[in-house]
Amino acid sequence: MSAPRPTRADYVSWETVTTRWADIDVYGHMNNARYFELIDTVVNNHLVAATGTDIRTLPAIGVVAEVGCRYFAEVGYPEPVDLGLVVDKVGTSSVVYRVGLFQGSDQAAAEGRFVHVYVDNTDPARAVVPLPDEIRDAVTPLWRPEAGVRP
Repeated sequence: MSAPRPTRADYVSWETVTTRWADIDVYGHMNNARYFELIDTVVNNHLVAATGTDIRTLPAIGVVAEVGCRYFAEVGYPEPVDLGLVVDKVGTSSVVYRVGLFQGSDQAAAEGRFVHVYVDNTDPARAVVPLPDEIRDAVTPLWRPEAGVRP
């Protein structure tokens, strides 16, 4: 049995983006690669805004360890897309996000799962390190008790 289709009530933080003509594929809906770009962007936009810093310059950075997407309805051009963000788990060195994509409905058109694992930004081998305090502080407000493991 699959998980129920998410609704707007399942998310904590929001950002709206505009679809572009180039986002639409030959079938008339948003290309799957664009979903992943939006998922990555909304997570990193939140981190930049919440920390007030260029997260690329932190001693530890989040690298994508997993990304996936479930599709429920087509997303098209030229309507805007609302992106909802919530955190399912804050671990010792990782964060698990869910991103809902909504277009003209209270039910998600798609939902992405996105996992960041934090690594040493100065180490060419990218050794896994504990979650930086500023990142933990940025993601804790996105966590919902019913979503997963406590930060």
